This record gives sequence, structure tokens and C-alpha cells, in this order.
Amino acid sequence: DLKKVPGNIPPDILKLDLSNNKIRQLRAKEFEDVTELKILNLNSNGIAYIDPAAFSGLNNLEELDLSNNSLQNFEYGVLEDLYFLKILWLRENPWRCDYNIHYLYYWLKHHYNVHYNGLECKMPEEYKGWSVGKYVRSYYEECPKDKLPIYPETFDMDKDDEEWERHKEQSVQTVKKHGVIVTVIG
Repeated sequence: DLKKVPGNIPPDILKLDLSNNKIRQLRAKEFEDVTELKILNLNSNGIAYIDPAAFSGLNNLEELDLSNNSLQNFEYGVLEDLYFLKILWLRENPWRCDYNIHYLYYWLKHHYNVHYNGLECKMPEEYKGWSVGKYVRSYYEECPKDKLPIYPETFDMDKDDEEWERHKEQSVQTVKKHGVIVTVIG
């Protein structure tokens, strides 16, 4: 029945399970003294808000479970200190597909080595059931072409496997014509 992260966590702990408690928010620097932590389980707490500096100091964290909470989006900066994160559990959260979800989506796209699941729109109703990637792409499809970023091809990277393979083959052919070798990872 914890309502906040305890302050007396041993600094050399490697795995911390705070699941099934009543922690509704994560404040700034909640874990700054447990710098060796590799696995953090915050599953089933009802977390609705994470301060951008909540994970400050968790430079060695490899797995973070935020599933089954009340998260709708992440503010810019929430994930910035998680340099070695490999697994991020996100399922069973009421993700709101509006502009505020873009930070989480692009952070995951730029950190392609992080395996994640459960990033599906729950609100608003018109996007319910969509993957967040599909929503973000549709957001830019509605933009006038002159308002798109300089490199709009970066928004097409979350394609279905078959479509991605076709895109990759076309890209490789184009790249070979220009004599440049590019390795696409993702």
C-alpha cells in the first residue's frame, strides 16, 4: 500500500519491485540514490504523472515496467537519463493520441535498441485501437506539404513489415545509384 517511492532504498540494489502499490505520481529524482539499479517494476500502481526528472540518476537501468498504470503520455525529458534501457513495458495504459504522445514515440524511434510493447491509442475515440505510430504518421499526413519538416521520410519508418521491406529495397537501389552505402537499422 505504498503511496510514494520509499526514501530508504539501499544504494547498491539491482532490482526493485514496487508493483501493485498506490503510487500515483513519480516526483523529480525519486531514484537518484540507487544508481546501480538495473530493473525497476512499477506495474499496477495507477501512475498518472511522471516528472521529467523522476528517473534522473538511473543511468544503468535496463528494464522498466510501467504497464497497467494510468499514463496518457510522457512529458519531454522523462526518458533522457535511461541510456542503457533495453526493455520498456507500456501495455495497459490509457495512451492519449494527441500531440503530447509524440515525445514518447520519437524517443523510442531514436532508441531503436529499446524493445517495447503496448503503445496503443485508447483516447480519443476516433483513434482508439490505433498504434501510436499510425497516429503520428496520420498527424503529419494532414499537414500542408509546405509545413512538413525538411526530412519527412523519417516519419515513414514504422511501416508494416512487408511495406518496410519494399521501402528498404527502393532505398537500397536509390542509394546504390548515388554510390553511397547506408545501413538501415530498425
